[in-house]
Amino acid sequence: MMNKNMPLFGTNGIRGVFGKDLTLDFLVDVTHSLAAYYKEGSILVGRDGRNSNNIMFNIVTAVLDSNGLNTLDAGIIPTPCLQYATKTSNYEGGIMITASHNPPEYNGVKPIARDGVELSRDDESVVESIYRNKSFISSDNIGLNFREETIINRYIKDVLKLVNVEKIKKRKFRITMDLGNGVQALVAPLLAKRLGCTVTTLNGIVDGNFPGRGSEPTPSNLDLLSFVAKETRSDFGVAYDGDGDRCIFCDEYGTTYWGDKTGTLLAKYLISDKHQNVKIVCPINTTLILTKIAEKKNCEVIHTKVGSVEVSREMIKQNALIGMEENGGFMYGKLNQVRDGALTTALMIDLLASEERPLSKLFSDLPLVYQYKSKFHCSDNELTQKLINKVMNHGSPK
Repeated sequence: MMNKNMPLFGTNGIRGVFGKDLTLDFLVDVTHSLAAYYKEGSILVGRDGRNSNNIMFNIVTAVLDSNGLNTLDAGIIPTPCLQYATKTSNYEGGIMITASHNPPEYNGVKPIARDGVELSRDDESVVESIYRNKSFISSDNIGLNFREETIINRYIKDVLKLVNVEKIKKRKFRITMDLGNGVQALVAPLLAKRLGCTVTTLNGIVDGNFPGRGSEPTPSNLDLLSFVAKETRSDFGVAYDGDGDRCIFCDEYGTTYWGDKTGTLLAKYLISDKHQNVKIVCPINTTLILTKIAEKKNCEVIHTKVGSVEVSREMIKQNALIGMEENGGFMYGKLNQVRDGALTTALMIDLLASEERPLSKLFSDLPLVYQYKSKFHCSDNELTQKLINKVMNHGSPK
């Protein structure tokens, strides 16, 4: 059971070690709380490839049914695909069973609002209040169960509308993908092949133990991706996290780039070739390179607290087109205001199709900025708040 004094929600959903923090009784109460929040309608429920997901799926759907809500089984699917389907199919909401990049023993629940984005912090507080007070609902009706089998095909079809398919196919790109035994194995290679790319896959079997390189792609565990991308003369390599909403790239030489550089490069492409005078949302720890590039294109950069929920919700509030995080999360509002590894890959392919230069050259052409990140304790709460306000208003301190 989760510690009763701990917040129910973390930075991205509810997570814990299955059977220890995330007990079955706890999951039942959490789902009752979500049912009381959603109240009625149909809820789309999906899951990644973790070993405890079938047990959790059965409990979540049974509790929702007992509260009179209909459930639709999205199957094993990347988080951004479930979010896309929740938004485009007009469901009351969605629930993704995932612990994202956490180790195999973890699992979690990520509630999705009807707009396809994670619940706002205010709505999380509503759910937490229901949970703490046990303000559950009761229903004389039993919800119906359905199977939703069209999501991935619909998703790929809509992503293809956002890129120049004809131009991409002429280039016949070669890509190396490290799927990390996660659920992007079901989508990203298929999407790339639909774009005429030759795809070499690593760790391409969905496995909840994540036996290949773990569920979190970091520059330190992508040596195999770098080696294979270089040996196969790929135009680039890309690695995904466990639930498929983030990705890390390497160039044709196998050099890996953290999300700051990737997101900045993609934002530069989008505001130079496709869109003008748009808003870009990112956390306060984002590189200043993005701000420098955006200012030259008369685009506004808006900073938020760290966390994808903060970025997504601010994108909706500001009607922003682009969002990004340094951990490899990139958001393109033309599809949805959420992180999306497969869509990010398609945009990278689209970028390369518009260029004659290789990816290494495109990265090297970005302005050079030195950045140091650290943590320190400040016991003066008033001073801390002043510093936070300054950073929120002006970006990273100069």
